[in-house]
Amino acid sequence: MKFIETIKNINKIEELRNRILVTLGLLLVYRFGAQVVLPGVDATQLANLATQTDGGLLGLLNAFTGGAFSNASIFALGIMPYISASIVVQLMSIAIPYLQKLDKEGESGRKKKTQITRWLTIGITLVQGPGYIYNLFNTLPDSAFMLQSSFYFVASSVIILTTGCIFAMWLGEKITDSGIGNGISLLIMVGIIARLPQSFWQEISSRVGSDSSGGVILILIELAVWFLLILATVLLVKAVRKVPVQYARKSSSGKYERSAMAGARQFIPLKLNASGVMPIIFAQAIMFVPAALAGLSDSAMAQGITAEFQDLFGFWYNLVFGILVVIFTFFYTAISVPTSKMSDDLKRSGGFIPGIRPGSDTAEFLDRVMSQITLPGSVFLAILSVFPAIIVGLLDLQQGWALFFGGTSLIIMVGVAIDTVDQINAYLLNRHYDGLMKSGKNKKVVA
Repeated sequence: MKFIETIKNINKIEELRNRILVTLGLLLVYRFGAQVVLPGVDATQLANLATQTDGGLLGLLNAFTGGAFSNASIFALGIMPYISASIVVQLMSIAIPYLQKLDKEGESGRKKKTQITRWLTIGITLVQGPGYIYNLFNTLPDSAFMLQSSFYFVASSVIILTTGCIFAMWLGEKITDSGIGNGISLLIMVGIIARLPQSFWQEISSRVGSDSSGGVILILIELAVWFLLILATVLLVKAVRKVPVQYARKSSSGKYERSAMAGARQFIPLKLNASGVMPIIFAQAIMFVPAALAGLSDSAMAQGITAEFQDLFGFWYNLVFGILVVIFTFFYTAISVPTSKMSDDLKRSGGFIPGIRPGSDTAEFLDRVMSQITLPGSVFLAILSVFPAIIVGLLDLQQGWALFFGGTSLIIMVGVAIDTVDQINAYLLNRHYDGLMKSGKNKKVVA
C-alpha cells in the first residue's frame, strides 16, 4: 500500500511523470533497435553467433549490449565505444595540459571535452566495426550473407554500426538531460537486465531437467546467495564515512565564535566507494587488450594467453581483473574527489574540522581519510567483481546466470538503480512527498 501511494505521488508531479515516461520511451527505442538485424544478414542463420557469445569476453560484451551483439544488430557495438572513449579522455586528462585546462573552465570546458569524446567514439567505432563484420564472416555460413563479402556490404555495415553507436550515445545523453538517471548507465543496465530472465531460465532447466543436479533446493540457495550479494552491494554503494564539521558564528560584538551551524554538527560524507562502477568498467576495458594483442600471433604462448584472458571464470583472468579494480579504484577516487577544493570551500564558508587547522592541513586530513576508506572499499569491490568465478566453483552455476552474482553486471545494476531512485526521491522530497523508501504520505509544510 505504501508503494502504491508513492506511485500516486509520482503521478501527481507532472515534471517527474514526464521525465519517467521519456526515459522509458527512449529505453524502449534502444531495446527495439537491438533486435534490428544489419541489412544483408539472414536473421535465421545467427545460431553460430549466439553459440560464440555463450561465454568468455564476447559473452560479457553481448550481455552489455542486451543481446544485440549476438543478433548482428545495428546496435551490436552498443554504447561500449563511447565508454572506451570516455576512459581514454579521462586518462589523457592527467597528461595533456589542454585537457587539464578544459577541466578548469567549468561548463564550457566540459562541453568541449564531451565533443572530443564524441569524435573519439566515432574513431573507435570505425575501428571496431570492420572487426565485428569480419567476425561475422568467420562465424556465420556464407549463405547468411545476401551480398557475400563485397566491399559495399562491409562499408555500409560499418557506417550503420557507427550510426547505431552514435544514436545510442544520443539516446543516453537525451535521457540524462530530459529523463531520470544517467542515460549511458541506464542503457547498459537495461541491456544487462534483458539477459536476466533467459539466464535464470537456463539455470532452472539445468537444475530440474532430466540431468538435474541439485533441483529446486539448490535454486532457492542460489537465490538466497544472490539476495545477500545485492544487500552487500547496496551497503558498498551507500556506505559513507562522516567527517564532523563545525562552523564559526558571528557574535553581536562582530567576532566569530566556534559553534555548530543551526545548533547541530554538520558532516562531510566521504563515500566508501566514491568511484562507483567506473573502476570495474575501466578494468573490464583493459582486460580486452591482452587477448586482442595475443591473438595477433600464432605462437603457442600467445594462444595460451588468449585462452586464459578469454575465460571469465579462470584464475589468472580474475586475479589480474581484481588487481586492476583495486588500482583503478584508487586512481578514479583521486581524480574524482577534489580534497583540496573541499578544503577551500570549507574555509570560505567559515567551517573547520575539529582539531584540524583550515587550509592545507584540512586537505591533507581529508586525503588521508579517503585513502584509509578507499583501501577496504577497493578490496570489497574487487571481491564482488570476481565473485562470479567463486560461485561457479562452489555451486557449479550456468555461466550466464553466474555473471549476475557480482562482477560488472550486479554492481552496475545496483549502482544505477540506487542513483535513479535517489533522483526520484529528490523530486518527491522537493515537492514535499516522501520518497520511494519512505511511508509514501504527503508531507505538510507549515507556513
